[in-house]
Amino acid sequence: MKPSNKKSWRYRLHEIIYEADTPMGKLFDIVLLILILLSVLIVMLESVKSIDLKYHNLFYIIEWTITIFFTIEYIARIISVKKPKHYIFSFYGIIDFLSTIPLYLSFILVGSNYLLTVRALRLLRVFRILKITRYIGEGNKLKKALIESRPKIFIFIFAVLIVAIIAGTLMYLIEGEASGFENIPVSIYWCIVTLTTVGFGDIAPVTPAGRLLATLIMILGYGVIAVPTGIVSAQYVRKIPDDYVHVNTLSCRNCLEQKHRDDAEFCHKCGHNLNEEPSQIENT
Repeated sequence: MKPSNKKSWRYRLHEIIYEADTPMGKLFDIVLLILILLSVLIVMLESVKSIDLKYHNLFYIIEWTITIFFTIEYIARIISVKKPKHYIFSFYGIIDFLSTIPLYLSFILVGSNYLLTVRALRLLRVFRILKITRYIGEGNKLKKALIESRPKIFIFIFAVLIVAIIAGTLMYLIEGEASGFENIPVSIYWCIVTLTTVGFGDIAPVTPAGRLLATLIMILGYGVIAVPTGIVSAQYVRKIPDDYVHVNTLSCRNCLEQKHRDDAEFCHKCGHNLNEEPSQIENT
């Protein structure tokens, strides 16, 4: 009976931490989201000296409370899976560790206070928490559209780079060093800044021909912004009919793979039984 109780406890813990289809799982994700946002807010406020001097002790207590909670959560994630290394060495596992350890290091090592800013990495965990069912399908569509648009976007960026090199070289020939265009690389830098509509204003053409070329580059810049958006949007719309298969937040206890279909009985990555009863789980 003891092994069965232990497995049942780990099974329920896994459901709460790794899934969002259950009431407790949703509650856990909401609490986690609030603590992450609060922690990142404290990191930002600590950089404001006037606020930090006034509320430093309060921030310190809150941050230690949040860090202890994240430490318990990190340990719980490890013990609730069959193969802990899959979580420890995963992307989010590394993020969880790096965003939790700085406060402990600052307490042990002298001069490690600057590592506390690493706590802002906790914000990346929001992407894992926002796995609510209604967002999964749309996220998959956007991800697939971006991946399948990569060749077109790469060719477009390469073409823009060629235009920037040619236009920058022409601007160097037209304006010269007297106008601040000291060499071709500097001129290409100016062209890219202008083409992307950033416009720092540190270098500017003064001759009529230079201003005419700058005007053409500025107009071209609007197209540079619009084209990648159009490429991804067209790919996104084209993929909508293929993505109506609904997926849930069920996480495989063996390999932590997610995005399973609602009617799936086995993990599509490792073949583990997703509907396995706690009493059937192998003792690890």
